[in-house]
Amino acid sequence: MTSTTAIRRGEVSVQRMHKSFSLNGEPFDVFRDVTLHIRAGQSIAIVGPSGCGKTTLLRILAGLEEPDAGEVLIDGHAVHGLSRERAVIFQEPRLLPWLSVLDNVSFGLDVQGVPKREAQARAREALALVGLSEFENAWPRQLSGGMAQRVGIARALTVQPEILLLDEPLGALDAMTKITMQEELARIWAEENVTMILVTHDLEEAIYLADRVLVLPKHKGGEIRFIDVTLPRPRQRSQREFVALRQQLMAEFGLH
Repeated sequence: MTSTTAIRRGEVSVQRMHKSFSLNGEPFDVFRDVTLHIRAGQSIAIVGPSGCGKTTLLRILAGLEEPDAGEVLIDGHAVHGLSRERAVIFQEPRLLPWLSVLDNVSFGLDVQGVPKREAQARAREALALVGLSEFENAWPRQLSGGMAQRVGIARALTVQPEILLLDEPLGALDAMTKITMQEELARIWAEENVTMILVTHDLEEAIYLADRVLVLPKHKGGEIRFIDVTLPRPRQRSQREFVALRQQLMAEFGLH
């Protein structure tokens, strides 16, 4: 779907960002003076213990929430609210049950006023990318969990985003389907030339998909840092270096 000659976009810069919530009437810092940079076209996985701010960070990058201070820039432009260059994929596909698969995928384009013929052509292209061309006339209730999630991914891709933001999109799938979908995401990311930012609790998934893993600390005020994943693609989970990196990430959170 993305032209190989297109200029690569989707660079993310977070500058001195602060975010807090009220907890029992007192301010509770989630992020304090956070600065980070993600190059266009990179695949980033965000990991950390529950409550550390993974989803909050993703929502700020998506424009669903505003930081209290500092700023988020996409290709040098400040993020304020949602925009077509950013597509968000949640754990639940959130398909509309009264629409066919094809109409679900083209829905965002219909809302934008894209002509019906063009919207359906782009939707069919996205369905082909996720391997569901034969199911365009199916209804959401007829799909497995993995198929429904692929429809959600196809819907996000139709708007031709520069950045895909994924909030634990595979968390509800069974183990075998999850591995298949991880392989699909890796392929789609490579083919579509987009920046991909993924929140996950699955450390193995993070290593399999990411160029860099962003580790959010266990304790507030701890260091936020990147760990580079330099393993060649496609990655092999049984590879010695893969296993060693998984053990390194587990040690970050006191796991063995």
